[in-house]
Amino acid sequence: MLKKLLVTALCSTALLQLHAQTLYQPRDIKKAFANGTRSMDGKPGPKYWQNHARYDISITTAPPASLVKGVETITYVNNSPDTLKRLNMKLILNIHRPGAARMGGTSPDYLTQGVQIDEFKISGQARQWNNATAAGTNQAVALPKPLMPHDSVKLDITWHFDVSKQSGREGMIDSTSFYLAYFYPRVSVYDDYNGWDRVEFVDAQEFYNDFNDYTLNVTVPKNYVVWATGTLQNSAKVLQKEANDRLQKSFTSDSTIHVATAEEMAAGKVTAQNATNTWTWTADNISDVAVGISNHYIWDAGSVIVDKSTGRRSSMQAAYSVQGTDFKQSVQYGRNALGWFSHNWPGVPYPFPKMTAFQGFADMEYPMMVNDSQMGDPGFAQLVQDHEIAHTWFPFYMGINETRYAFMDEGWATTLEYLIGIEEKGKEKADAFYKQFRINGWINNRSSNQDIPTITQTSELTTGYGNNAYGKPSLSYLALKDMLGDELFKKALHGYMDRWHGKHPIPWDYFNSMSNVSGRNLNWFFNNWFFTNGYDDLAVKNVVTGKDGYTFTVANVGGFAIPFDVVVEYADGTKKTIHQTPAVWEKNQKETLVTFKNERGKSLKSITLDNGIFMDATPADNVWTPKK
Repeated sequence: MLKKLLVTALCSTALLQLHAQTLYQPRDIKKAFANGTRSMDGKPGPKYWQNHARYDISITTAPPASLVKGVETITYVNNSPDTLKRLNMKLILNIHRPGAARMGGTSPDYLTQGVQIDEFKISGQARQWNNATAAGTNQAVALPKPLMPHDSVKLDITWHFDVSKQSGREGMIDSTSFYLAYFYPRVSVYDDYNGWDRVEFVDAQEFYNDFNDYTLNVTVPKNYVVWATGTLQNSAKVLQKEANDRLQKSFTSDSTIHVATAEEMAAGKVTAQNATNTWTWTADNISDVAVGISNHYIWDAGSVIVDKSTGRRSSMQAAYSVQGTDFKQSVQYGRNALGWFSHNWPGVPYPFPKMTAFQGFADMEYPMMVNDSQMGDPGFAQLVQDHEIAHTWFPFYMGINETRYAFMDEGWATTLEYLIGIEEKGKEKADAFYKQFRINGWINNRSSNQDIPTITQTSELTTGYGNNAYGKPSLSYLALKDMLGDELFKKALHGYMDRWHGKHPIPWDYFNSMSNVSGRNLNWFFNNWFFTNGYDDLAVKNVVTGKDGYTFTVANVGGFAIPFDVVVEYADGTKKTIHQTPAVWEKNQKETLVTFKNERGKSLKSITLDNGIFMDATPADNVWTPKK
């Protein structure tokens, strides 16, 4: 009896520890919580801060010449409690320099001399800049005097660069069409848990930016149209009247309006006929700006209501070549995406005044813009555009550190891509695509490097990036949605997004917010999905026939807390389905018991575990049939 009581006590203690378990935190994250900048209830801490800057940027370019000249003034505000003796500058275009660290090989058309700083001033004082030694994508700059807390410093920078002939996330689309991204020197993020963000951009990483205010002037020759992040301030000055009238009309139109046709562009009937035109764009409290330029792209536009409570509309625009057949429907595809995401999932109104789909090569998101490729498949093009637009909420609505934690944005964009896909293509097609494109390559690859814990910093991954950034986190979000139910899941998700809108959340802020707002301790779930080497693999075991039905064990071979259906089929061909949410794994993540009553007069043919989009690594052991 004593032994039995002792075992019972130990089991009870273990169960309590399971429910009360805390999630692993690296030392720098622990320090942030200890300093009060982040709170264990998922809210920004009472001492939370983030830095801010004002960017006034003017660039000039004249395709087909590849040269871009720029001048900018940065007013950088130190909201931190720290005295800063230096700044860290991000020069992302230095990735094009010969010898730059990259994840793979490249061609000569990708290589340039990167960003060339012509003049660099701090508080009006000229500082020496050696372009030969400042070769990386990070460059520390010593300040002539320390930047005190709550003080600001002004930087004046003149620079130039050549647009690379090989286009990816940015570069030359054709000889007279450019896409410019990450094109300006910027101050990198200084945050409360890591200090200066000095991770080198190695052409496969993504980004981490502060929320800043921008004024952007782009000077180009006549007959060149500029599309950019922000609100165009001088359309009447840079456009001819008819084109401007069409643009203005599109802001309240559900239909696609051709602001400029290919014929009108070729005939010089779109832009003001000055030698050059300067297009002025503004955007506040936003994490980046990007620019598209062309003298022959078609320009379409329409709009959609994104906030039913106020009737607020956002503009949806498209810029593409005659050959860009995928983009003929971009405005309507985009209208559907902006409206659906705003009103369904995530169910937060699109926060910006416009979105532009620009034909390029990257299939990449930017604030208020997506740079997508011509694929020759309008259906797939719609899915890609949906995915990139979904990034508006993750990472641009919140300032996510994609460099460290790509699953905080790519995982969500993948989830939203799947959910809107159900509405657009039907569940069967959406499921099939999701499994084939997002999960199949992971679950059927038994290499140990494919099951690295999802919490692993993205910057440290050389393999498994796609699984950790896209598939696995997306499955975790969908599993949590299944477990909490749509209403509670959306309430918790909105709580997290509201708390961290315009701020810099880290995974622990997401974990803690979801638990706090849902009123459920979800640490066991997050530990399971983010901190283990799990995968999806269930098995039917130990089927026992009882007087009224069956009891059997579902073994969680792979370890992840996934939902599943028990499909019971009878000899007469009829079936019944019993759904199990991930909650069945809360007390025991290795196995769970399932019991069901047999239907009177029916003979059991089989029991099958159907994981749906949670593809099983060994589906053969998901089926049990009675012995004859």
